[in-house]
Amino acid sequence: MSAARLLVLDDEPEVGATIAMLAESAGHVARATVDPAEFLALYDTWRPTHLVVDLVMPEVDGIDVLSDLADQDCTASVIISSGVDGRVRQAAARFAAERGLRIVGVLAKPVGLRELSALVEAGSDAAADQDDPATRRAQPAVAPGPEDLAAALADPEGLHVVYQPKVRCGSQRLAGFEALARWEHPTLGPVPPALFVPLAERHGLVDRLTDRVLATSLAWFATTGPRPGVGLSVNVSALTLADPQFVARVVAHCRAHGVPSSSLTLEITESSEADDALSLHQLTRLRIQGFHLSLDDFGTGYSTMTRLARLPFSEIKIDRSFVSSALVSEESRTVVRTVVELGRNLGLTSVAEGVEDQETLELLDDLGADLAQGFHIARPLPPREARAWRPARG
Repeated sequence: MSAARLLVLDDEPEVGATIAMLAESAGHVARATVDPAEFLALYDTWRPTHLVVDLVMPEVDGIDVLSDLADQDCTASVIISSGVDGRVRQAAARFAAERGLRIVGVLAKPVGLRELSALVEAGSDAAADQDDPATRRAQPAVAPGPEDLAAALADPEGLHVVYQPKVRCGSQRLAGFEALARWEHPTLGPVPPALFVPLAERHGLVDRLTDRVLATSLAWFATTGPRPGVGLSVNVSALTLADPQFVARVVAHCRAHGVPSSSLTLEITESSEADDALSLHQLTRLRIQGFHLSLDDFGTGYSTMTRLARLPFSEIKIDRSFVSSALVSEESRTVVRTVVELGRNLGLTSVAEGVEDQETLELLDDLGADLAQGFHIARPLPPREARAWRPARG
């Protein structure tokens, strides 16, 4: 392993100096500070590969520092170090992972050389990619408005679709693709789905967005050639279920492109806006037509267990916030294990999203998860690359 650049933030100067000394004794380069502002400035100028963040500080706590790092699109490997209760450390790790930080471990004080070295080594692969612009999340400087999205939906080139592969956890054979909408605004640049999907929902554009993705992705899927056991997933807002013509539209899209309904999974995100009686009606009709239904972001939405019991889902999708922190959080592992077992007992396929390393994929296999997707397997791919993609194994 090449030498890492380790930056330490700790409110006790002697503790920070000790951690830096331990890192240097293992052949790394290290710096330490007690000042959060200096720490963030050094992250920006010194470009460390690894960060050690204390949670308890006099004026600014570690959660604020982790939030600032996330806002800077931090790609360094992050180690949380603190003397607070272990469940609090794990909660902080989950928070940081949900904000998109790469958490490689949690250390209780006092920090030992063996534990520190193991976590630095675990994060070394991530550090190698830290300066790759492709790993940074794009955000527009100015938020687009509904008229911008309407124009993009009216333009055949205004939106495009990329495809993220899913694999079977054990064999790592290809199981399917998730179709994901992407919007490149002509002046604002890339607009993330976290901005434009809610915009579509608020301004009555979500049905047009759904139809656009369905038509585009089904046309692409029809050209990939028949591959047994390989399907296509498309996200559908719960608000779309309010349209009484939605089922007929989905059936028409599939027939137009010669794609059997059994090849299409509709991923339904939980929403407090959804009408359960209407959802039961529409989702049952979709299942009768042969479509698969996935409950997306399971465990984070509205009335999860009630809807799982009432509605005819065939798949549970485990939210990435639990998957991404499963290696460092016993609580997240317990949630993943419980969801997988629940799915198995109900006869549902379990899908884990947010898999970013081989260790997490192996853990999911050990826990019995069926399918997985994430950057470790493949990033969302443009149509031509996705059509030619094959897993490293299988």
